[in-house]
Amino acid sequence: MNVRGKNAVVSQNAVTVTGKNIVCIGGGPAGLYFGLLMKLQNPDNRVVVIERNRPYDTFGWGVVFSDATLENLYLADPVSAEIIREEFSRWDDIDIHFKGTVNRSGGHGFIGIGRKKLLNILQDRCDEVGVELLFETQVEDELEIARQYHADLLIASDGINSQIRTRYAEFFQPDIDQRHCRFVWLGTRKIFDAFTFLFVETEYGWFQVHAYQFQEGLSTFIVETTEETWLAAGIDKMSQEEGIAYCEKIFAPWLDGHPLISNATHLRGAAIWIRFPRVICANWVHWIKERENGKNIPIVLMGDAAHTAHFSIGSGTKLALEDAIELANSLKAHQGNWQAGLSDYQQSRSVEVLKIQNAARNSTEWFENVARYERFASEQFAYSLLTRSQRISHENLRLRDRAWLENYESWFAQKFHLSSPLTPPLLTPYQVRGVNLKNRVVVSPTLLYSAVEGVPGSFHLVHLGSRALGGAGLVIAEMTAISPQARVTPACTGLWNDQQVQAWKTITDFVHQHSGARIGIQLGHAGRRGSTQLGWEQSDHPLPEGNWPLVSASALPYLAGISQVPAALTKTQLQEITEQFVAATQRAIKAGFDWLEIQAAHGYLLSSFISPLTNQRDDEYGGSLENRLRFPLAVFKAVREVWPADLPISVRISATDWVEGGTTVDEAVEIARRFREAGVDMVDCSTGEVSADQKPIYGRMYQTPMADRIRNEGNVPVIAVGAITDADQINGIIASGRADLCALSRPFLSNAAWLLHECARYGWTGIDWPKPYLYGKAQFIRKPL
Repeated sequence: MNVRGKNAVVSQNAVTVTGKNIVCIGGGPAGLYFGLLMKLQNPDNRVVVIERNRPYDTFGWGVVFSDATLENLYLADPVSAEIIREEFSRWDDIDIHFKGTVNRSGGHGFIGIGRKKLLNILQDRCDEVGVELLFETQVEDELEIARQYHADLLIASDGINSQIRTRYAEFFQPDIDQRHCRFVWLGTRKIFDAFTFLFVETEYGWFQVHAYQFQEGLSTFIVETTEETWLAAGIDKMSQEEGIAYCEKIFAPWLDGHPLISNATHLRGAAIWIRFPRVICANWVHWIKERENGKNIPIVLMGDAAHTAHFSIGSGTKLALEDAIELANSLKAHQGNWQAGLSDYQQSRSVEVLKIQNAARNSTEWFENVARYERFASEQFAYSLLTRSQRISHENLRLRDRAWLENYESWFAQKFHLSSPLTPPLLTPYQVRGVNLKNRVVVSPTLLYSAVEGVPGSFHLVHLGSRALGGAGLVIAEMTAISPQARVTPACTGLWNDQQVQAWKTITDFVHQHSGARIGIQLGHAGRRGSTQLGWEQSDHPLPEGNWPLVSASALPYLAGISQVPAALTKTQLQEITEQFVAATQRAIKAGFDWLEIQAAHGYLLSSFISPLTNQRDDEYGGSLENRLRFPLAVFKAVREVWPADLPISVRISATDWVEGGTTVDEAVEIARRFREAGVDMVDCSTGEVSADQKPIYGRMYQTPMADRIRNEGNVPVIAVGAITDADQINGIIASGRADLCALSRPFLSNAAWLLHECARYGWTGIDWPKPYLYGKAQFIRKPL
């Protein structure tokens, strides 16, 4: 056992008279920094950090964190923060090497420091303030450690493969996801003057590098590739030296003759190539009874033992250090009430960590799917990489590097031959068949529950007309029933008679005469979700009286024990419903619509055939995905045949059901491909509502990654929808190639002129203001909200 510390007590039975006894199991950044902070907080605290390795052992190279993290360190302990600052390498630029080009973006503010150097700084600072450091000590029994040190608090900072977390898995409830790429953490004496991403396509697939200088004369060089490519290249059968030589060959143009170096000589063969484990724990605190006197002692997870964030966003060390800061502050705030302090620590940190992990998930998936973006021009590839986590937005890029973003906006605008080179991406036009949309913003179809006998009235005229005047490129009317029995509620719109056609014609004429918007309609059949109360009543519950019979793919109610049980459709009824879709489409032509959307999502009739949760048929319309798509595709093809060839059709799908055993995103890509082959122009990518048992994961732009996959894996144009709330988000989605159009509902519900306001707020001049609004525009720009 190797003991360090000015006040280290060799006798393990010694007990401090005042203060608390704290033991940190694991001497990485989390354990060391927490020990330091607790000793600074109260010099009477006895703090012991136990580490299984030697003082100068480490198997990483450099670590990265941002300027903001350094500011947090200064607030917590200015002394160690200043030493770290003096040692770090700093850079602002990111270089992206792709297909023979180099794209450099600035203003990113990164700090790099050697992991060994960081640990040594923290070790020395702990020595200075009296933290006891025990090295080469393997903890086999934390209860015995608690007894020996009369511990009041045990910190499990024992890393990504935490043995303590494993021993108490029943209480911590870890969720560990081994990600899909293999990576190897190497070093090199080749110095990179920017954070550098290298992408090389080999005969086996793509390899990529994350490289950065972390100290004088040394750079980190992480090589990453998919499991499939790694196996195809045969690296799994290579020795450690052979695998490194293979990487040197691939990346020779950037290494300038410098070798790649491994500091993991204790590992044999391909064991240095690992998969990143994403760790999430439901609980971070577990109370145990100390053996000698039976007192309750909390074991607290910290750092990688509690959570991990993929190295591609450089947040592992940041999270560990900020865990330590938060826990120390929480304990201090509650002045001895450790139960309350630990509760606050988990509640506050878990929220912040989840934000980072969500961003890390997006970033991880981007690097796992480089082939998805290989068709991109180098400019868009770079933009997509920079915004991959959804933490960096379009306008945030402008703050970081205005010149770079304006060059990109100019490149993007030139593709559409625009007169203004700085047109924001959302205001670029989009051509679909014979329809030219003036911008990429769509008013999403939203049920209004305001029709009488399926006839839209003045409310619909005002609602749709005002949003067309509000600047959107496309306004899509709510899901409109193809028959009285196809309605969701008695107050839903329809297109089954001439009176409805004329009412809709009044609305489309207004939009065409008074705005530059195009107007579409979504046709659908409610299926088992029909005959319900209005949205502001008991949503999805049957009417108190006057219910009509329901039909669906199978005889399964939407709400078990509450909803009607629908009848499973016969083949004759399938043909009748197809004919109703065709008839409604012909009426939509007469009503003057520019765009048609087929509703095949959200558990409505066509969706009920697609999802295995709602389709339990044993005929040719059930079972395999091909069979489940048979009826929706038949409807689409019949509609496409009568809809004008120069007008577009989109189809809305649920890209996932958010239920185990339901439709997956992998299937959604294939579903979109099949509709594309049948002639669809765009897929509107929504999710869920197929089953009341769904467990969606909400968040900003939470459905956009699914749109991204369908567009760039399935090669299908898409509309992104779902929690898109501001123009900055739309710019990022369009500019990065994650979607072609963005549909919004709630922002337009609260403000019909939402897009005009956003354009005025950002000072964009490319929006087409209706002439009667021009004076108001001037007033608004002078006095923004």
